[in-house]
Order: sequence, then C-alpha cells, then structure tokens
Amino acid sequence: MSGIHDFIDNEVKTNDVVLFMKGTPQFPQCGFSGQVVQILDYVGVDYKGINVLADADLRQGIKDYSNWPTIPQLYVKGEFVGGCDIVREMFQAGELQSMLEENGISVKGAA
Repeated sequence: MSGIHDFIDNEVKTNDVVLFMKGTPQFPQCGFSGQVVQILDYVGVDYKGINVLADADLRQGIKDYSNWPTIPQLYVKGEFVGGCDIVREMFQAGELQSMLEENGISVKGAA
C-alpha cells in the first residue's frame, strides 16, 4: 500500500494544482468532480486531474492520504484544500482565486 502513498505524495508535491477525481477533466464521471472541474476551468488555472476510478488502490489510498472520506480532492502546492463543497464555497467567496494567487499560481482574469 505504501507504493500508492508514494505515488500520491509525488503527484501532490510535483504539481502545483492536483485534482483527484472520478473520471478525467474532459469527462468527469460524477457531478461533484464535474463541479470542481468547471470551477478550475472558469478560474483558468492549470491543474492535473487524476482519475481515481482507474485504480481501486488509488481510490482508497487518496482517502487515507488526506484523511478525507470523499472524492474529489483538490491539492494546491502540496496542501489539501478540500472537496467539492469547500472548493465551491471558496470560489464563491473569491477565496480560491486569492489562495491560488498567493501561492504564485496564475489565474485568468485576476487583477
């Protein structure tokens, strides 16, 4: 199981923005993953989508890694941000955009 943990750790630490999701950014396979993809696309941030449906170990592993029971899960600069509800609330409050900018990640339409 440590192989999966190492894989997740590497993805989270080597990509500025990573979304562990059901499906892919092009074809989300659950509504919650789709919502986060729409938000990230709207904000215009580059991110890596990782499909947890492709691997049962990964699907369980990411829950263990973050100690968070649901997918999608968004990571920015190695830090767990949250799932769909948290991302949506942060986006609506403008906090998501600010957090990305503070981490040196360019967003579309930023002042």
